[in-house]
Amino acid sequence: MTHKGSRVSIGTAVTAMAAIAAMGAARAQHMPSEFVVSGEAAAAALDSGGINLDTAKAIGRVCARLAEERGVAVSVYVLDNDGNHVYVHRMDGQVWTNVATAEMKARTAHGLRAPSKSLMNQATRNQAVEWREMELGLFSNAGGLPIIVDDRMIGAIGVGGSAPRLAEGWSDEICAHEAMAEVIGPQQPLLEDLPRQRPAEQLPTAQFRAEAPPEATLSSEFVVSGAAAARLFDANQISAAAAVAVTDGCRAWIEGQGGTASIYVIDNTGLAVHAERMDGQHSHAMETALLKAETALRGRGPTSSREAGAHNNPGGYPRSVTLFGFYSVAGGVPVVVDNQIIGSVGVSGTDGHDEACAVAGLEAAFGDRATVPVY
Repeated sequence: MTHKGSRVSIGTAVTAMAAIAAMGAARAQHMPSEFVVSGEAAAAALDSGGINLDTAKAIGRVCARLAEERGVAVSVYVLDNDGNHVYVHRMDGQVWTNVATAEMKARTAHGLRAPSKSLMNQATRNQAVEWREMELGLFSNAGGLPIIVDDRMIGAIGVGGSAPRLAEGWSDEICAHEAMAEVIGPQQPLLEDLPRQRPAEQLPTAQFRAEAPPEATLSSEFVVSGAAAARLFDANQISAAAAVAVTDGCRAWIEGQGGTASIYVIDNTGLAVHAERMDGQHSHAMETALLKAETALRGRGPTSSREAGAHNNPGGYPRSVTLFGFYSVAGGVPVVVDNQIIGSVGVSGTDGHDEACAVAGLEAAFGDRATVPVY
């Protein structure tokens, strides 16, 4: 009887899953498919309402181009309709706070289903609002916008890292707004910018700058250079262009295998530089890709070695995970070029080819100058 009941439960579950997929397909028919995950990828993810990688990437690239035209740098986070990472890009010279606030703005816009500036304006009128909303993890600053197509939110974008010059028509929010208008089409007008109250007596702000860019051991095609390196006090961080090249190489390789991947590239301090989640990938793949990149960076070696170590010496596995926070699954490889570590890459979701995809990305970007795992 129990066995028979189990079969009924499984059949019911399958029917329910089919119904959910059908509902998702019906919903997708009312939304332009060029902007959202569709087809087999939507079926794999059981979600047809989230922004696809092509759209997220296009918006991010336009925003980066607009920033470059203004002579500034920005960090961009694009989330899907469930609040998961789809696309991340950090231009050279951006520091931790720039990257962190970009994600916070995106999450605030996603949670509110409204521009993050709406919360900033409330806090401007009543400072107690900001304290209250911080307890909810919301960020009272402009730069986050929901991504809406045909009255449906398909994701959210957050831009951080550049000082607003409203009189000149520039801010993080304007960057996001203009990028979405160029890629998706006309957007709703931005909210009013309320003047923020500041003390009449301003304290002096310390200047802390490098007199010249630090010396690099690698070519500027691979690492941050010039004024960006001077701002970071580091000339051995992987550049945004090189991180994109690693991602492109991995993505091209896995597409050649008929698969998809989630790819995360971080710098030599562990800060996000570039990340992409291909359509059909589940959100946890992006999370584990980051964990692999972080583990490879901290351990200064491929995570496949830790996976093998967990098998060869299972007694050490709990210690490695619990005390050190390592993620002992293959797919993370340090980015070492000409014997210099400049970052790390993590890949997940390829059904057994994570490390091979990471290596393909490294070889595409750096050729035989990259150090790769050898067995």
